[in-house]
Amino acid sequence: MTQKKWKENFIRIEPYSAGEQPESDDVIKLNTNENPYPPAPGVAAALRAAGIDGLRRYPQADGKDLRLALAAARGTDPASVFVANGSDEALALAFRAFFNSKKPVLFPDVSYSFYPVWCDLFGIPYRRPATDGDFRIRVRDYAAENGGVVLANPNAPTGIALTLFEIEEILSSNRDSVVIVDEAYVDFGACSAIGLISKYENLLVTQSFSKGRALAGLRLGAAFGCADLIAVLGAVKNAFNSYLVDSVAAAAGVASLADGAYFEKRTAQVIATRERFAAVLRGMGFSVTDSAANFLFVTHADLDAAALMRYLKGRGILVRHFSLPRIERYLRITVGTDAEMDRLTEEISCFLQKS
Repeated sequence: MTQKKWKENFIRIEPYSAGEQPESDDVIKLNTNENPYPPAPGVAAALRAAGIDGLRRYPQADGKDLRLALAAARGTDPASVFVANGSDEALALAFRAFFNSKKPVLFPDVSYSFYPVWCDLFGIPYRRPATDGDFRIRVRDYAAENGGVVLANPNAPTGIALTLFEIEEILSSNRDSVVIVDEAYVDFGACSAIGLISKYENLLVTQSFSKGRALAGLRLGAAFGCADLIAVLGAVKNAFNSYLVDSVAAAAGVASLADGAYFEKRTAQVIATRERFAAVLRGMGFSVTDSAANFLFVTHADLDAAALMRYLKGRGILVRHFSLPRIERYLRITVGTDAEMDRLTEEISCFLQKS
């Protein structure tokens, strides 16, 4: 069969591959970094209050209510806040808005695998400085000439966090390009760089409601930066879709931000479980990176990571394996409830005994 001519104009791109979504609820799902606990109780009330009739109207074009709530929660000016359908959307728009030179954008070789996808989609040149042998970012590598810098902090899939001092070092050596700090996992132990946006006009910080606030199903995210950055981000957004965040999701986000005590309690639970489980794994012979996220990045000298992943899947437990250079011997394991991690421990012990 001859090739249809109209197919010649299709874009050719390798898309981002998300974690497996099981069809059954009878699975312990530790492969997509979701929160094991429900969102704040006020979220349910906000969803009920939203009502059906309101769905016939368009949402606020600028997400004003959610922006005001975020500004109050983060101690910044509302003009410095941008809201989006998940932090991924904020990041994609930022790539399109700010990375338009012919110089390469820099991000680590081991990091969030969506970054090269966006670069390929938008025709952005990029370079990936190698992390060191322990997967730590080498700050000096980001002093090179570039068209922008993107850093996940904590990094994914390693969970390793940079200090604010290290982030400032990178900012100080990149006054002429936009630096994006992706804080999707910041709620679980890293220090946020939002406090630096008044000092560095070229800094954009993105955050998510999916992880710490357990709203992955609603797709909410935000970006923080100087008014000039936010204005350009808004202009790019309006070139795609002038109504970015739906009214129901925005109401849920406002309710989530209002309950700080619940947020602190749940994130503390995840952190405590993470540290307990990390100690258990180390006692079983695993090497575990120092994670400041809601997951652990682990390897075992005597085990095949892919084989362990397949075994666990057969036992009703999903974890994430990446068939990528440098990390093919590692698994990324989301922190679940204590009961879920205890079950995982039992299954790993069984696998070790059989290996």
